Amino acid sequence: MRKQQQFLKNIKYTLDAIDILIAYSLAAFIFNEFQIAHFSFYFYLVSCGLWFTISIFTKLYAERRSNKFSEEIVTIIYHCILFAISLSSLLFFLNLNYKYSSVFIIVYVFLSTLLAIISKYLIRKKIHAALNKGNYYDNVLLIGSTNAAANFFETVEKYYYYGYKCLGYLDSNNNFNNDCPYFGDIENLEAVIEKNNIDEVFIALAANESKKIQHCISVCDKKGIRVRMLPDLSEYTTSSIYINNIGLLPVVNVGHLPLDKKENKLLKRIFDFVFSLVFFFTIGIFLIPIIAFIIKITSKGPIFFKQERWGINNKKIICYKFRTMIKNSSDLDQAGKYNQAIKDDPRITFIGEVLRKTNLDELPQFWNVLIGNMSVVGPRPHPTPLNIESMHTVDNYMLRHLVLPGISGLAQVNGCRGETKTTEEMQKRINFDLYYIHRWNFWLDIQIIIQTIVNILRGDQNAY
Repeated sequence: MRKQQQFLKNIKYTLDAIDILIAYSLAAFIFNEFQIAHFSFYFYLVSCGLWFTISIFTKLYAERRSNKFSEEIVTIIYHCILFAISLSSLLFFLNLNYKYSSVFIIVYVFLSTLLAIISKYLIRKKIHAALNKGNYYDNVLLIGSTNAAANFFETVEKYYYYGYKCLGYLDSNNNFNNDCPYFGDIENLEAVIEKNNIDEVFIALAANESKKIQHCISVCDKKGIRVRMLPDLSEYTTSSIYINNIGLLPVVNVGHLPLDKKENKLLKRIFDFVFSLVFFFTIGIFLIPIIAFIIKITSKGPIFFKQERWGINNKKIICYKFRTMIKNSSDLDQAGKYNQAIKDDPRITFIGEVLRKTNLDELPQFWNVLIGNMSVVGPRPHPTPLNIESMHTVDNYMLRHLVLPGISGLAQVNGCRGETKTTEEMQKRINFDLYYIHRWNFWLDIQIIIQTIVNILRGDQNAY
C-alpha cells in the first residue's frame, strides 16, 4: 500500500507540473506573450520550483483520509495565494516584473488554481472508485477494546474512503460487541503482524497500561510498522480535538475549531481585507458620502455612532455605524438594563429607519474589518451591557467570542435579528453562532454573504 501511496503522490506531482504548464500557455496565449519564449522556459521552471517548495509548508500533497473535498479546495486556494505572492515578489526582486503584467500573473495563478482543483478532484474520484472496489487499502490491526477502538472499527467499516481495512484486534479479553475478528492476547502481536501483512497498528489501550503500550511500540519498531495512538477522550468531550507540540511535549487541544488553523485564519483575513478594499473603492466611495450628507441635513448630531462591543477573546472594540437614532439616546432603561431597539422605536429617526431596514447603517463596519477587529462574516458583536446580561442566562454564550465578530452572520440570515425578548430567542441566536464557529469553511462565508444580499433586496421583517 505504501508503494501505491507514493505512486499516487508522484502522479499528483506530475499532474501539477502539467497544470502549471497549461496555465502558463493559456495565459501567454491570452496576453500574446509568446514572443519572449526564451524566457518562458525559465519562468516555468521557477514556477514549478516555487509551487513544490510552498507545498512543503501548505501540506498540499499530505495524505488525506477524508470525504470532504471542500477541505482540500481550501488548502489549494491557500497554497495558490502564497504561490502568487511568492512569484510576484521574486519577479520584483529580480527586476523581471516588467516582463509580465500584474493582470497576467493574476490570470496565470487563477488558471493554475482551477486546474489544480480539477486534477485533485479527478484523482480523488479515481481513488474512491478503487477503494469502493476493495483496492488500495491499508491493512490495520487494533490493539485494545476501548470505546475509541470500537468507534474506529465502526467508522472505517462504514466509510471506505478512509482507506483502512481493519483485520482484527488484540486484547486480554474478547469483549468487543461488533464483528471485528479477535486475534488473541497482545503477546501474539509479532506473530499476527508476520502472518497478516499488517501496514499499520492502532493502539487503543487505557493510559494506565503503559507497559503494554511500550511493548507494542517496541515490536512495531522492530518490524518497521507504523504506529498510531487512539486516545479515548469520549468521557471528557464530544468536541473536535487537535494535537500539536510544545517543545517535545504533545498537547491535546480540546474543542479545536476550524479557524484555529493558521491557514484558515490567513485565508479568511485575506478575503476580509480584499473584500473591504473593493467595497470602499467601488460602492463605498460614493454611497458613504451620500448617506453621511443625508444624515447631517435631516437630524442633529454626529454622522457616525460609536459603541463599545465585545470582539474576539472577549476584547473590547469600538464598533462603527451610521447614527440612526436621535441625539443623546440612552442605551439603558430606567432599571439599568440594555435598551434594545424595538419595532417603531421612538428613538429611531426617519432616515435611520430606512438605513436599518436596508442594513446600510452597518456599512462603516467595513472599517472595522479593514483594521482587523471584525470580519465580513461572523457572530454579530453585542454591546457590553447585553453581553453582561446574556452571559449569565444563555448557555455557552461566551463561546461566540472565540472568533472575530462579523457584519453579517448565520443567525442573521436565518431570521434571528432585531429585539430578543426572551432568553429562548437569544439562545436560538447563539446556537446558530456556535454552529458557524464549529463548522466554518470558506464556502459557508460566501453562502452567508450571498444570502445577506438576497435578504436586503427582498426585505426582512425583523430589520428595525
